[in-house]
This record gives sequence, structure tokens and C-alpha cells, in this order.
Amino acid sequence: MGIPKRQVSSTASSRIYDTLRQDLINGRFTAGEKVAISALKERYEIGLSPLREALNRLAAHGLLIQENQRGFRVPSMERSELDDIAEMRRELEGMALERAIRLGDAEWESELLAAAHRLKRADMAPDKVEEWEHFHACFHRTLVAPCGSAWLLRFIAQLHDQFDRYRRMAPEAPEVRRVLDAQHGELVELALERDIKSARALMDDHIQRSYQVALQGVLSPA
Repeated sequence: MGIPKRQVSSTASSRIYDTLRQDLINGRFTAGEKVAISALKERYEIGLSPLREALNRLAAHGLLIQENQRGFRVPSMERSELDDIAEMRRELEGMALERAIRLGDAEWESELLAAAHRLKRADMAPDKVEEWEHFHACFHRTLVAPCGSAWLLRFIAQLHDQFDRYRRMAPEAPEVRRVLDAQHGELVELALERDIKSARALMDDHIQRSYQVALQGVLSPA
């Protein structure tokens, strides 16, 4: 018995959604660029139905802008938007971290230690950067996972995607990166110690330092 067409289409849509999401975050489309559906079909070798479904999901997630009767467009990149994204990250991620520290159990502690270990061991060489990005995202998700609010986690995930559009376009800042990497370990220590006040302050600083890096993606000449 074959796989139902609806299931095949759903699988194809999920696959192209993940691929396009990564390409949009990684800056493989120019900010403000109009996205031609016909060109995407050829480039990704995907059917129209799953492609449209994926594009609609990306628009709902804020990674594309849907224009009436005009298809889709890649969002612009503006400092005012980055400022807003960073501020919302500080507010929502800080809130989630406080809740996670209060509610997290022993299983969360072990998962957090494992996520931090995988991130620390990840290679940031140019050909391995996507692996590092994966473990980096997993670490931040694990850190706030037991906050008790699915909606809060959804908003944070969306903010991370928007923030990463800017961060990944910025020039490398190895000295800042070393500080940020060290702060990952410090966040784990404070979380395990259940030091909510210090963990929240460190998270604020962590996001601010990362914001300063991401900002260069806006300020640097194209």
C-alpha cells in the first residue's frame, strides 16, 4: 500500500520549509528581494503545492513577507527592527530563564549539562559552522525548556530566527565570541545553583553582547 498523497505533500512541505528557513536565516537571499515561486521550484526541485505551503508558513513565522497578488519578499534589515528584536529577547528569554530555574528538575539539569557539553565540543570551522549553529540553538532551547509556557517558547524561537538573520550577516568577532562561549558555561553553573538573579543579569549581558555583534551586520557596508 502506497503512502497517501497528502502525507507525501506534507513531508515535502516540511523538508522545503526547513531548507528555506535555513537559507533565509543564513542570508542566501538578499534583504528586500522578491522571491519568484517559479525560480524556487526549479532551484529546490519541489512541487508547487508543498512549496506554497512552506512559503505561507515562513510568512507566518516572519521570515518572508506575503504581498497581495505579488507573491513573497524577503524582509528588509533595519537597525530599529534589530533593536526591537534584541529588547524582546531580553524580556522574554529572561522571563523564561527565571521560570525554568524555578521549575526545572534533575532531568533538565542533566539535559542542560549535555547540551552545554555538545556545544563546547562543536567545531566552528567554516565547513562545520552549521553544526555549531545547531548545537548553539539546542543549548538555548534546553536552557529555557521547562519554563512552563509553550507560547513563550514559540515566541523565543521566532525571535532567535529573526535575530540570527542579522548575526549571521555580521563580520566575525572572535574576541566577543570567546566571551559569549564562556558565558554559556556560566549560565549553566548559575542555573544549577538556582541563582535566578545572577542568571537573569548574565542572560541580559549575553544578549547585549550578541546584539553588538549582530549590529555590525546592519552598519557594515554591503
